[in-house]
Amino acid sequence: MISSNPVTNAGRGFKAGSLIVNADDWGRDRETTVRILDCIRNRSVSSVSAMVFMDDSERAAEVARARAIDAGLHLNMTTAFSAAQCSSELVKRQNTLASHLRRPFASVVFHPGLRRSFEYVVAAQIDEFRRLYGREPKRLDGHHHMHLCPNVLLGGLLSPGTIVRRNFCFQAGEKSLPNRLFRWFIDRRLARRHSLTDFFFSLPPLEPPERLQRIFELARRFVIELETHPVNPAEYRFLAGGEIFRALGDFSIASHYAVRAPHLAGRGTRIEDP
Repeated sequence: MISSNPVTNAGRGFKAGSLIVNADDWGRDRETTVRILDCIRNRSVSSVSAMVFMDDSERAAEVARARAIDAGLHLNMTTAFSAAQCSSELVKRQNTLASHLRRPFASVVFHPGLRRSFEYVVAAQIDEFRRLYGREPKRLDGHHHMHLCPNVLLGGLLSPGTIVRRNFCFQAGEKSLPNRLFRWFIDRRLARRHSLTDFFFSLPPLEPPERLQRIFELARRFVIELETHPVNPAEYRFLAGGEIFRALGDFSIASHYAVRAPHLAGRGTRIEDP
């Protein structure tokens, strides 16, 4: 039996859930964009998280706007910007952040000396998303999940009311107590200002199949985001080849990214094995 205590109140009063399959790194390079688009055409991906200031960002935005693809902003503090029009100041500041975030524990400790650089790099990406997509980003997450680092969260760099990706959820025994408490604290803080899904998982590992079956069963009652990177061959085959539909049976993948309502903080998230 699966039990759950999500840091939201979304499950109350709702009988039906939702499975959102979200593909990360849209626009990073042409191969990544093409593989994600194949999955969208196959209806195995609901939405994308778009990178800006990357090799294929401009073309990917044109494709997304032409095809009405549901795109959020994939904030990037760790992988070098590769677009030709990227300013030297932005490149310099992002390189500084990337060097910092590679250090042990840097992603969980606020660095006051880098406050201005975080503000600059995040604001530049939001502005570029506006330029490319012609609208505000209504949904935000982060490359390597660095949208959850203290300089972003405590700095208030994510606009209130937006949908923001929560921490990964886990099965009982997978994480230590300090790790669980830290995740619970971050998700609780997020839920005060942002809308969240009820649960968040990664598509891999694809084996054993029972793992995904537990997630799919949970999606019948809760709103779940399933993160994928179709540039990875195994994930691409699973999504573009239709294997995900055979695993889902009579349950459908969401056509876009949506949460039910602004969420209130609650208890921590855990999935227990039978």
